[in-house]
Amino acid sequence: MNFQQLRIIRETVRHRFNLTEAANVLFTSQSGVSKHIRDLEEELGVEIFVRHGKRLLGLTEPGKEVFKIVERMLVDAENLSRVVADFSEGNDGLLRIATTHTQARYTLPPVIARFKETFPNVRLNLQQASPKDLPTVLLAGDADIAIATDTLDHHPGLIAFPYHTWDHAVVVPRGHPLTKEKALSLANVAEWPIITYDDGLTGRQRIDQAFEAAGLSPDISITALDADVIKAYAELGMGVGIIASVAYDREHDRKLVKLNAPHLFEPSTSSIAVRRGRLLRRYAYRFIEHCNPEITEGVIRSADDGGDEI
Repeated sequence: MNFQQLRIIRETVRHRFNLTEAANVLFTSQSGVSKHIRDLEEELGVEIFVRHGKRLLGLTEPGKEVFKIVERMLVDAENLSRVVADFSEGNDGLLRIATTHTQARYTLPPVIARFKETFPNVRLNLQQASPKDLPTVLLAGDADIAIATDTLDHHPGLIAFPYHTWDHAVVVPRGHPLTKEKALSLANVAEWPIITYDDGLTGRQRIDQAFEAAGLSPDISITALDADVIKAYAELGMGVGIIASVAYDREHDRKLVKLNAPHLFEPSTSSIAVRRGRLLRRYAYRFIEHCNPEITEGVIRSADDGGDEI
């Protein structure tokens, strides 16, 4: 048994049992991947994969248990490398943060500025993705930390903590009739085409629930992944934008007016998450503390104690 065989098992499962894709990721040949799998199965005395001819269809029952152990072994090997790096490299290294456009553009800049003052030699890699994809990115080991709303909580294999709570706001062009309303209501907003987030993203569920509870069926005319797109179309007068209030920038959004709407929609809470069982470099724990001082390294490790689900 060797680490290359373990990596092959992991990548084969991650790529839905497509040996060609697994081989490409590992810079080897499909025949080499097949041979390593067969060699490991012979060594263990069990078949790891269900087969139909030369095709792999899934994991056998013993294969499912083998895969869990393979994941733990590879994560522990990565943890060992990080422990050594903390002592040999100190505060030099790379921190990979997977998050949404709104978080990267509007919430994180002051946090990152403070972090870089403390750790100037740490390189930051901001990966912007759809909230729905962030758990997969984190579980695959392609990021150290993920930050999003709704999609990271209660996800198998992740430990998530509340980061910050925020409200939605309505944005309209200057001179829009809604700016003259003394008390903005959902009924007022529903009279106009609405531009907001895609289904399942950035608190969209709370927007839908608010209209449903009020017995309203708004015209959701345009949806998008991030607030900048929503604001662009609202600025053109194509509808009323509903965005995270933090995404309104008074300096840059001069053609729009923000109408505060905390009384219309339930607040949303963004979470910061790490992969269960995976140690981080010390500066990664410090970054999380910069986001929320209550989420210390001790809190994270304590939440991970006894958790062996990968």
